[in-house]
Amino acid sequence: MTCREFAEFMADYLSGELPPAQRAGFDRHLAVCPTCVTYLRDYEATIRIGRQVFQATDTPVPDAVPESLVQAILAAREREQG
Repeated sequence: MTCREFAEFMADYLSGELPPAQRAGFDRHLAVCPTCVTYLRDYEATIRIGRQVFQATDTPVPDAVPESLVQAILAAREREQG
């Protein structure tokens, strides 16, 4: 497994959607590639932070945030809560 292959299937790896043999290949790659370990950790943190943003509803928005971004986030929250 290469780093590029790892990055292409990382979401499937994290969601548990990979077949056992392919998951084992990912695990072997992680055992020898500290760069991909860091990349995976950062990817997981990004997902976690993104989910937190969608859950926080009463935190004041800093003045530096453009109104268009605020509106896009609010619209995405509405779609998620559906």
